[in-house]
Amino acid sequence: MTFMPSFKTEDELKAHQVEGLRWTVNHAYQGSSFYRSKMDEAGIRPQDIRSYDDLKRLPFTSARDLRTDYPFPLLSVPFEKVVRIHASSGTTGKKKVLCYTRKDLDDWANMFARCYEMAGLTRKDRVQIAVGYGLWTAGVGFQLGCERFGAMAVPVGPGNRDMHCEVMVDLKSTVFCCTASMGLLMAEEIQRRNLADKIAINKVIFGAERHSAAMRKQIEEYFGIEESFDIPGLTELYGPGTGLECQKHEGVHYWADYYILEIIDPKTLEPLPPGETGEMVVTTLCKEATPLIRYRTRDLTHLKPGPCSCGSVLPMHGPLLGRTDDMFIIRGVNIYPGQIDDLLSREDRVGSEYQVLLTRRDGKDYMTIRAERSETTRSSEDGAITAQLEDAIRRNILVRGKVELVDYGSLQRTERKSKRVFDER
Repeated sequence: MTFMPSFKTEDELKAHQVEGLRWTVNHAYQGSSFYRSKMDEAGIRPQDIRSYDDLKRLPFTSARDLRTDYPFPLLSVPFEKVVRIHASSGTTGKKKVLCYTRKDLDDWANMFARCYEMAGLTRKDRVQIAVGYGLWTAGVGFQLGCERFGAMAVPVGPGNRDMHCEVMVDLKSTVFCCTASMGLLMAEEIQRRNLADKIAINKVIFGAERHSAAMRKQIEEYFGIEESFDIPGLTELYGPGTGLECQKHEGVHYWADYYILEIIDPKTLEPLPPGETGEMVVTTLCKEATPLIRYRTRDLTHLKPGPCSCGSVLPMHGPLLGRTDDMFIIRGVNIYPGQIDDLLSREDRVGSEYQVLLTRRDGKDYMTIRAERSETTRSSEDGAITAQLEDAIRRNILVRGKVELVDYGSLQRTERKSKRVFDER
């Protein structure tokens, strides 16, 4: 059984998207007072949407809209059709609560099963799940997809490194699913306990946060695997499992038969061509309970031009580079953590973990970057490394920053998402 779409050409896929777009607009207009009011204000009626190009006529929605109509925003079906809710893991304001119908859960399971298929899993695999359960979509999403795919789910959840190590050794799990931060935490634990030869993990599927090439390389090396897979996810868009790298690792294939992805300039709100970095905007094509119409995700990435060498008709986007609300300003310069991440990843003598400390003294802003040395780097090399990195920051980011190197493993690890920027101004 395959979970891949039957479309053979881009034209077939585009025709499917137009049909789904027209259904979504009509469904939302008829079922949601919020969407009906928003479209009325924009002078749009469902019958006005006839082609793919009409997408840009529709108004944007945002996280603010989700919180304004709390607790059941954008709901477009009667309550008796809602069989589950999930909520975002956000830490500010009210959580974003999303509703699901039975069909929504069925579609999500199929999307996630497709992820496992694209990663090359078989029904003989044992999938150890190390992400959170509960209101968060992650754990239940990974498990739902695994069971739909037909592999064995091992739902351990986050934290509890002793249990994870025991389960890996005893049950011979073959796939490990986690956030990027949890992946690094467990990779280092496997290295510390010298377990690489005692476990059977051959693939790691991780995501949910920006991660560097250095972090990914370290996870693969310590687990003793040859490949890992980047998986995106967004609570508003079902949850994790809305795309995956294939085994060619040329980009993240996204499930364009379930949603339309636009990349826009976050300032002008105009669409950007493939290759240019901007904000992800998604429009669902068959989501019943809480459809999304031009929803601004705040995630930054770019569309990959051209098809993948794997032959799939499904388009690709690049890795997530951070969020528009991750940006901080220092001395008039807009900076994203991903820019610092990228520069540090180019230096082999520096590890994957870092923190950015922003302070203010005597009316001036200062940026200090604390980065871990690699395991083999001696502290006697600090002077040369910091001088090189400070020069790279000045030339590439156009602002001065002080670099401090600390011992490997001294920066805090976490099972969920790592906090990178500490603004004390």
